[in-house]
Amino acid sequence: MSFWIYILRCADGTYYTGHTDDLERRIGQHQSGDIPGYTHDRRPVELVFSETFTDRIDALERERQVKDWSRKKKEALIRGDWAAVSEAARSRPRVSTTPDPGSNRTGLDGHPRTNGDMNEAPTPPPVIVLVRPQLGENIGKAARAMLNFGLTEMRLVSPRDGWPNPDAGPSAAGADFILDQAQVFETLAEAVSDCAHVYATTVRKRGVTKPVVTPEEAAREIHAAQGRCAYIFGPERSGLETEDVALARKILTVPINPEFGSLNLAQAVILCAYEWSKQADLKQPTITDLGEPAPQVELEGMIEQLNTLLEKVGYFFPPDRANATRLTLRNLLTKPGWNHLEVRTLRGVLSHLNRPRER
Repeated sequence: MSFWIYILRCADGTYYTGHTDDLERRIGQHQSGDIPGYTHDRRPVELVFSETFTDRIDALERERQVKDWSRKKKEALIRGDWAAVSEAARSRPRVSTTPDPGSNRTGLDGHPRTNGDMNEAPTPPPVIVLVRPQLGENIGKAARAMLNFGLTEMRLVSPRDGWPNPDAGPSAAGADFILDQAQVFETLAEAVSDCAHVYATTVRKRGVTKPVVTPEEAAREIHAAQGRCAYIFGPERSGLETEDVALARKILTVPINPEFGSLNLAQAVILCAYEWSKQADLKQPTITDLGEPAPQVELEGMIEQLNTLLEKVGYFFPPDRANATRLTLRNLLTKPGWNHLEVRTLRGVLSHLNRPRER
């Protein structure tokens, strides 16, 4: 079986790099607009370069390499000018922190498009890839879980009911823009083609020998990594297939009840997103000042007031248990760590209870 990487020249002069196992069919899809995304709004497109491989992994590696090339270097490749390709490789390196398909393009001025300083580009947040999701409602809930913890890029691989899905919006509960910007891919390989670190979430053994990490370990690795990272999640009914897991670099799993090991899609997403967020610069909830604990003299006054009221109504009975009952009350009232305002409030309540009832 053969695999191709290809470069398309779009109507606005930018370039798109992709890979496929059926070059003629894929180019036809780009030209007809059947593939949503970058090329859909930049037609007509023209095939200007292709290269054949016998192994998909080799094709993916070549695609990742070419995507990060500058416009000048891509055009040298298109011309077959290998001396110019080598020369361009010695020039300033291209650093990209934009998501696919942005990583497929270079600016019209010939310079790479980057976010931030060339030497200190921040690691972009991981992408969430939902593989063959079945229900629009679950996609919406996953988007909501993402936004709760600062993730905003969703990619969908062959959603069962197509995309967009009207059932997704209500479940997103305000995270609709994630759904609006979600990219759709035909295969998982295409969805993660720009990602150097891919984690397959599964609790089952799939016959694939790969390193296994927890969400916490994966989050640490992602924050320290160079290049794009992705969490991939399988369809609700069966999870990721063996072929899906084979594309990942590592397996991500959690200790879970072996008698009931099924998580719903949003739960799985939120586990990963939360662990990632712990090292991200997210705002914490406002801390409420509880006030300084009341001094002991104020607590003593409150306890004495309560004891006086209880003695008047005959609470300390029988007499031989009075001291033990007072001690129990003291332990109870000194546990919470009352602040000044709380002590004054409770003493006001006690004072009010001690007044004659108004008729």
